[in-house]
Amino acid sequence: MIITGLLTGIVFGAVLQRGRFCVTGMLRDIFLNKTWRGFTALLILISVHAFGLTLLTGADVLSPEIADFKPVAVIVGGFIFGLGIILSGGCASGTWYRSAEGLVGSWIALLFYGLSAAAMKSGPLAGANDWFKQWSLPVTTIHGALHISPWILVAVLWVVTFVLWRHYRAKDAGRPKVDLGQPWYAKPLNMNIAAVAVGIIGTVGFVLSADAGRNGGLGITTPTADIVRWTATGDSARMNWGTLLVIGLLVGAFIAAKTAGEFRVRVPDAQTATRAIWGGIMMGVGASLAGGCTVGNG
Repeated sequence: MIITGLLTGIVFGAVLQRGRFCVTGMLRDIFLNKTWRGFTALLILISVHAFGLTLLTGADVLSPEIADFKPVAVIVGGFIFGLGIILSGGCASGTWYRSAEGLVGSWIALLFYGLSAAAMKSGPLAGANDWFKQWSLPVTTIHGALHISPWILVAVLWVVTFVLWRHYRAKDAGRPKVDLGQPWYAKPLNMNIAAVAVGIIGTVGFVLSADAGRNGGLGITTPTADIVRWTATGDSARMNWGTLLVIGLLVGAFIAAKTAGEFRVRVPDAQTATRAIWGGIMMGVGASLAGGCTVGNG
């Protein structure tokens, strides 16, 4: 049932919004604030998800489809996407949940993100997309290329993640906790807890997506492009588990923001709006080339 995509998206969006979970800030903080704290949360998410997917794949519950490695498209696409998320002020999932908070700049970025992604996948830019992807290597997974068990990579990832988590937990041990007297539903969600939650949502979501006939997990770019293509053509195939996921993300984030009193329509100045346009275009182009946004690749 594709309706599970909507329900998964609602929970996903609420967790993202309350945890202020956006990969753009996590990556930016490494360079600007010289801290890996946010990136550690991203590693926690990937660790939980890696464990779940490896377990389910080994038990033949899931059979993920993995494309061959396309180095030129991935490198160029990743670079363009990186530029785009800075100009837009958020990654793909961040742009969706910030749109639900009333940021008009994110609405603009989201529109051009969807348009450019659709143009790359099945529109006038599809030729450029195919050209970059013509260079392909017969490699799918790291463990497959190294001829080792995937559990070895999962174990290494967990050890690295645990060391970083313990480091920042020790640094925070002496800090006083601030209680603003907010009701539980208005309190921010700890980023690490949000990371665990998203990892679990991603694992469960993969199973629900496969059950609905879509062999894939949480993804933002293709579903966003599908919304544009469905709006333009009415093709019912474009309204699937993935598109309901991102619609649910918007709904869940809106409910969370509204409940916490954080929804407010904010109109950007001309410069910010222009950056949002270019950022959205770069996100759509970059994610299409790279095989997904930060959510899909993560």
